[in-house]
Amino acid sequence: MTSFSTSRRTRRALPALLASSVLALGLAGCATAEPAADADTPAAVEPALTIVASTTHTAEFAERVAGELAEVTALIQPNQSTHSFDPTAADLQALAAADVLVINGAGLEEWLDDAVASSGFAGETVDASEQVGLIEFAAEEAHGHEGEDAHSEDAHVHEGEDAHAHEGDDHAHEEDVAAASTEEELHSEGDDHDHAHDGGDPHIWTSASNAAAMVQAIADGLAAADADNADSYEANAAAYIAELEQLDAWITESISAVDPAARTLVTNHEAFGYFVDAYDVTYVGAIIPSFDDNAEVSAADIDSLVDRVRDAGATAVFSETTLSPAAAETIASEAGVQVFSGEDGLYGDSLGPAGSPGETYIGSMIHNVTVLVTAWGGQIAPVPADLAE
Repeated sequence: MTSFSTSRRTRRALPALLASSVLALGLAGCATAEPAADADTPAAVEPALTIVASTTHTAEFAERVAGELAEVTALIQPNQSTHSFDPTAADLQALAAADVLVINGAGLEEWLDDAVASSGFAGETVDASEQVGLIEFAAEEAHGHEGEDAHSEDAHVHEGEDAHAHEGDDHAHEEDVAAASTEEELHSEGDDHDHAHDGGDPHIWTSASNAAAMVQAIADGLAAADADNADSYEANAAAYIAELEQLDAWITESISAVDPAARTLVTNHEAFGYFVDAYDVTYVGAIIPSFDDNAEVSAADIDSLVDRVRDAGATAVFSETTLSPAAAETIASEAGVQVFSGEDGLYGDSLGPAGSPGETYIGSMIHNVTVLVTAWGGQIAPVPADLAE
């Protein structure tokens, strides 16, 4: 900001032309001067951390925890498949410059080790799955297609347990994890990039209580990376976790009001195991009987699923927003049931683009539950005001 004025009065009379020129210059300078900054206007916060997050879910969780204290870049974009992701040169550049990498963990990001090595990333890695008890995946037996309880009760976080209680122990659920995989520890200490599935389902965010545990793990990780702002990360996480607890209660209330016999789920791939467990839903099967949505599907797989749909009395097949609905439409047609896809599809591996119901994690869960409960012939509970904004 620059202004011009005469600096002192001279004792000699100036020629009239010169005086008027100086006066004009002074007025012009004053006219273009910017007003002084308001002392009450808060200064822009300089980001303390540069964060890269692997998925749309971890990116949102990191943004909610960090607030204005970090810049967050998501590698996977809305409606992209997590399993088929291939980082671009720009992704690798962002990773190379990051202070912190936030990952889903639990074996989801099979491409991550190569990306880290290629980028030269040397920052801190925060594994959002560290405080979640993983459930085991065992192909056909994993979900009890004949209506049996799909998962061992000891292999996941029960409703009512404090999924995000950590009290300084980043491995608060080691016993649960051990129950899910007795052959190998799923989160080996000292190895931030242990991405083998080892039988554990990596789609941990599909229950709201697990999402709360992920948020807490991210808060702990950011606090360790930036101790000066630890209190802010913890406060932001606590506020968000309170919303997730409301969400969890709302989902439970909405689904519990539906006849248990009607709560059947058929999806594109094995991505909703934690949802099924947390909210007492009968899992019938997936079009792709795999965690990987790129896995091949045989005619025998389709015929088997059609039979299970009929035997279970399921009334609908639910496609996912990141996948083609063609196979879901075929199975629904052969089984004589409805198919929900496109705008009515479920948000699974990815959140949706800006302006969609799945733009946020809470929005995606509200959408999914609304679609499911409506398809099952029920009516959702009123959405809490804090979540409807």
